[in-house]
Amino acid sequence: MNLENAKAALKKYYGYDSFRPLQAEVIQAIYDKKDVLLLMPTGGGKSVCFQIPAITMEGTCVVVSPLISLMKDQVEAMRANGIRAAFLNSSLSYHEQQSVENELYHGRLDLLYTSPEKMASQEFLPLVRASKICLFAIDEAHCISAWGHDFRPEYRQLRFLKNTFPNTPVIALTATADKLTRKDIIVQAELRNPEVFIASFDRPNLSLEVRPGRKRIEQIIEFIGKRPNQPGVIYCTARKTTESLAEKLKEAGINAAAYHAGLDERTRPKVQEDFINDRTTVICATIAFGMGIDKSNVRWVIHYNLPKNIEGYYQEIGRSGRDGADANTLLFYSAQDVMMLREFIMDGEGQNRDIQLAKLERMHQYATALICRRKILLNYFNETMLENCGNCDVCKNPPQHFDGTIAAQKALSAVSRLNEQVGTGMLVDVLRGSKSYNLVSNGYDKIKTYGAGKDIRQDDWFFYLEQLINQGLLEIAYDDHSKVKLTEASRAVLFSGQKVELVKAEILQKRKEEEEAKTQIRTKRTLERERVRDELFEHLRELRLDIAREKGVPPYIVFNDTTLEEMAAMRPTTEADLSQISGVGEQKLEAYGRAFLDAIQDFLLAKKDEGIRITGATYLETFRQYKQGATVDEIAAQRGISPLTVFSHLAHLYEKGENVNIWAFLNKAEAQRVAEAVHDMEPPIKLQEVFTKLNEELTYEKIRLGIAWYNKNKR
Repeated sequence: MNLENAKAALKKYYGYDSFRPLQAEVIQAIYDKKDVLLLMPTGGGKSVCFQIPAITMEGTCVVVSPLISLMKDQVEAMRANGIRAAFLNSSLSYHEQQSVENELYHGRLDLLYTSPEKMASQEFLPLVRASKICLFAIDEAHCISAWGHDFRPEYRQLRFLKNTFPNTPVIALTATADKLTRKDIIVQAELRNPEVFIASFDRPNLSLEVRPGRKRIEQIIEFIGKRPNQPGVIYCTARKTTESLAEKLKEAGINAAAYHAGLDERTRPKVQEDFINDRTTVICATIAFGMGIDKSNVRWVIHYNLPKNIEGYYQEIGRSGRDGADANTLLFYSAQDVMMLREFIMDGEGQNRDIQLAKLERMHQYATALICRRKILLNYFNETMLENCGNCDVCKNPPQHFDGTIAAQKALSAVSRLNEQVGTGMLVDVLRGSKSYNLVSNGYDKIKTYGAGKDIRQDDWFFYLEQLINQGLLEIAYDDHSKVKLTEASRAVLFSGQKVELVKAEILQKRKEEEEAKTQIRTKRTLERERVRDELFEHLRELRLDIAREKGVPPYIVFNDTTLEEMAAMRPTTEADLSQISGVGEQKLEAYGRAFLDAIQDFLLAKKDEGIRITGATYLETFRQYKQGATVDEIAAQRGISPLTVFSHLAHLYEKGENVNIWAFLNKAEAQRVAEAVHDMEPPIKLQEVFTKLNEELTYEKIRLGIAWYNKNKR
């Protein structure tokens, strides 16, 4: 078989005149009966690398794929092109499965997609043995690795393929895998002397940005508002977060839906289909979403939470801009995310915790980096990029750099003279001339570069080493006790005079001082907060006990006493207020926030009914009647206040984050008119002035709600 057949098939079935980079080389290797490991970013054309051989070779290509939606979409697309393709999975009836198996046995299929569970099952193997198989393709092959970012136990069983079918080539394909994961894929799949092909991971059309994880929802609404009708995906860690975020976006007039593995079998595919067909613009999803979707016009991807490693992050942002047009990516970062992910790793049952923690640390370094972010991503996948990209937030607002070539050469030389046998801690000790027992006993004080960097502080050395790693001048061998290794790029610095730019260590010091200042402020605020054990505290403690009994957990697991004391003192009435209470993180806010807010509101209203004046209670009374379904006129009549006052209450509650549907009273165009009118006005904004500015075309009620929408979205 030669490439002329492949080119003819490419034209006939796909309509293309030529292959993309690496596709022809991969296909030729398969024609030569070689095993292949292929790394190609999302949108690079991986599928063609096994589909063309399947069409042109005698027999059937069996494709192992992790997602039913992926199989369904690709099979439908191939059938539309005249290719004989089918899939076997749990979505088919017994008779449908029998029909597909007959087609396989009689050689009437070019490609058969199946799940790893089906592939490894004892009842399916005899059929495969009895059929003519020309190729096995393992898609999403990072799942086969214990160090991959989406470990699937079923994939590990696929090692039997080479033992059972030693003369049939196997191609393993993935969009993201670092050096360690690539090695593990080859070992776990038992590929025999495979050809390894690594396509460029550079996606210059993707703009990269990281922001602090404060007021995320407000920032997201503003971000989407600047990109009306542009499809996008927001990735969240928790299922509940996807649902609550989608609801808040819908309240802001954004066409959004939630997607996660917990949705029922009817809802989940409908959400996906609506997004694919542009009936839904924004998807708030867990990482379960996207692997099986071939949607080329996704214009942006937001990460609501920090991903646990760069592999997962890069694959997820790769789902935007697949058509090559400009696309945006935004990552929210917070120290709380890092702490939460570390806890997940430490509490989990998975193996290789040290490696998972090291990968999380690299993700953390990326989020807090002061050098070109694209450099970090590409160097992580062992692709050298010397110039800054100009399309990330660091490049657009660069910190101050200096010529760090000499410092870099000292570090690289020390690594070389230490025979690449130490970690970063010992490396810094050697550079600074430490006389520690381990250093001296290993004879590291005898190398030429011992003490060559004693003029640089310890923290600064770690800061510079982090930059050298992120620039691809050093790498960490996670599978060899995290030892520091040289790279091809580092040799150019040592021997060819390649210059190295580093961010000044003063930036590190400034960052530390800012963090310390924030910590002191938070500590001071915590100390200043009142904590009381009053009637409200007892009311909340009873609620906590009820929830704890229902969940079957100790009460302190829900909230500790200190948190209840602070609630009793601060009396929060909105989610935004409650999130400021110590001990109320995102997970607990999602799980228990509404119940405690309702309890506080009920308590305050009861006190008002007793004649005790409580600040904010008048708003809560309006809100209570509104939640019961009363109209504005009914609330006004019942309370003896004007409808405009009711609207003012609802506007205030909406602005504070409560679930008030302002769109029942005004439309988005009217809200936009109000926003444009008040944009340049100095506070306090007077309704009469806005009314006049809008030519008296909108009512005071609509103006008040429009101002609330403007205030909430501008934050």
